[in-house]
Amino acid sequence: MDIKRTILIVALAIVSYVMVLKWNQDYGQAALPTQNVAANQNAPAIPDGTNASASADVPSANTDTSTPTETPVVASKDLIHVKTDVLELAIDPQGGDVAQLMLPKYPRRQDHPDVPFQLFDNGGERTYLAQSGLTGTNGPDARPTGRPVYSAEQKTYQLADGQNQLNVDLKFSDAGVNYIKRFTFTRGLYDLKVTYLIDNTSDKAWTGNLFAQLKRDASSDPSSTTATGTATYLGAALWTSAEPYKKVSMKDIDKAALKETVNGGWVAWLQHYFVTAWIPAKNDSNVVQTRKDSQGNYIIGFTGPALTVAPGAKAETSATLYAGPKSQAILKELSPGLELTVDYGILWFIAQPIFWLLQHIHAIVGNWGWSIIFLTMLIKGIFFPLSAASYKSMARMRAVAPKLAALKEQHGDDRQKMSQAMMELYKKEKINPLGGCLPILVQMPVFLSLYWVLLESVEMRQAPFMLWITDLSIKDPFFILPIIMGVTMFIQQQLNPTPPDPMQAKVMKLMPIIFTFFFLWFPAGLVLYWVVNNCLSIAQQWYITRKIEAAAKKADA
Repeated sequence: MDIKRTILIVALAIVSYVMVLKWNQDYGQAALPTQNVAANQNAPAIPDGTNASASADVPSANTDTSTPTETPVVASKDLIHVKTDVLELAIDPQGGDVAQLMLPKYPRRQDHPDVPFQLFDNGGERTYLAQSGLTGTNGPDARPTGRPVYSAEQKTYQLADGQNQLNVDLKFSDAGVNYIKRFTFTRGLYDLKVTYLIDNTSDKAWTGNLFAQLKRDASSDPSSTTATGTATYLGAALWTSAEPYKKVSMKDIDKAALKETVNGGWVAWLQHYFVTAWIPAKNDSNVVQTRKDSQGNYIIGFTGPALTVAPGAKAETSATLYAGPKSQAILKELSPGLELTVDYGILWFIAQPIFWLLQHIHAIVGNWGWSIIFLTMLIKGIFFPLSAASYKSMARMRAVAPKLAALKEQHGDDRQKMSQAMMELYKKEKINPLGGCLPILVQMPVFLSLYWVLLESVEMRQAPFMLWITDLSIKDPFFILPIIMGVTMFIQQQLNPTPPDPMQAKVMKLMPIIFTFFFLWFPAGLVLYWVVNNCLSIAQQWYITRKIEAAAKKADA
């Protein structure tokens, strides 16, 4: 090749690499919020008019088929702020909804550990709320004047050092009935209990229904780390007796509202790495509903059975709200089937044991990057017999490549004679043309399952490896791993037999370049897996090919 052309190609490659790095620096990371709400608790966080149709959020009681009405109410500004060791949230006194919730243990970006990831938001970057109340005949949230405005003794609450539990009481009275909406927080837990204490001091029986729901707009997933088109699920889900994990996407809600009666269970909203869920009492019969409000927000929630409180009597009803990471161990303890929100897809039965093994390796080595390497080595070792069969077949194909070339020259463009001659040669040399493909196909479900384990597991989020890889859940900042992956793929191709079709051979030569570009924006943990897998495959294939070629030379001698 001409030296000038070589210099130009190298220069172009360097310039292209620098341009990609610059693009990654400017646009490759999620933008930080314009205002850190947690740092300015006295500022109005909900603009005027945000809850202009808040009463439309209130579902009908399960004995009523009417639709929610929209009655304008005044938006609340004086939020009640609560801080625990794992949660920072703001409660709207109007209705007592969780209007904002942040996770201080999970920074939004690794380079800004002081900015926590925000789940619930109302009036900032998106609409995403956890709502609950009392509807039905006498429910204060079903009043024609709008949802109740609660009062609290303080504007801020904090779980003190050494304190294990914190209660935040919101109070409201109407028509001789006193209500306390109590939020109970426990140290170290992402789930909180919401309890309604009803004190009926009137001379009439009180009847109402507990409801709880999640409301979200159609904005994108702020926790997604992939730009490859392989997006994790963003949408609603619920538990039913027939399906322990039933997804209800935004498109499903657009098509038709869902309404089912479920005993116990849960309703949830899923995104990458995080989940929010309402969990009612296990023995209650609840009506689960989905709908879309007039502002285009998607709602999934449940309405509990009717509760009657006699004059002069007291009663209480409650539900649990979870807002935090997709930790399978925690979710499984909260409610059956909730751990399935860590969605490994149709190959979950393979992915679950792989994740279990990955966790145990991490418990020993203490680094998720090395855990991925050792797991890949272990899986590669388990499938070594299948890989060996595949590589032996490829080695034999390489050995007969000169004979195939001679057959092609002999038969020219007569495809029928060429095919017959090839089959006779394969039969004589005891070569199975599919021998190199079938073992790989058998292994594909395992590798696809591992792919989803690495993509879906919150443990990978902002997990450092070494050197420049400080976060395995996002792309390599310098794209070194994808380039190494492309190089290993090219080397692996050199060990494979050249396809007899010239066009196919040209396409195969382009594959390392195409895959390198495709992998540029893959999470580093996934690319690390492919690099290790390719390196192990090269070592195995080189050893087996060398062994077979040596045996062939010995036989010829």
